[in-house]
Amino acid sequence: MTEELRGRSPGEVFEDHLRLAGEHRFDEDIERNVAPDCVILERRGVFHGRDGARELARLLAEELPDAPYTYTSRLVAGRVAFLEWTAEAEHSRVRDGADSFVIENGWITAQTIHYTVEPV
Repeated sequence: MTEELRGRSPGEVFEDHLRLAGEHRFDEDIERNVAPDCVILERRGVFHGRDGARELARLLAEELPDAPYTYTSRLVAGRVAFLEWTAEAEHSRVRDGADSFVIENGWITAQTIHYTVEPV
């Protein structure tokens, strides 16, 4: 199965990531789609590898517990993808989520994440 996963197109990886993240299946998403040596740039700093991705997933889950994500724009061009998203939890929301991705050999190898958490 690992070879099969690594043979996916950037669009397939992107859609798999969005599906699993939308279902709050962060650990499975990270194992399937995030490269062991990925780099993620986010307002709190630079995060490395799967441990960095897990830390960011944990923070997002705290900020927007069980919130459904709405993907308002999805673009893929070659190995680069872009996502705009919103989410609303009981006491917080995000209206300006924007992520970019570099996807190579079936892995997300780099990502930028931006969002602002607002009280509801």
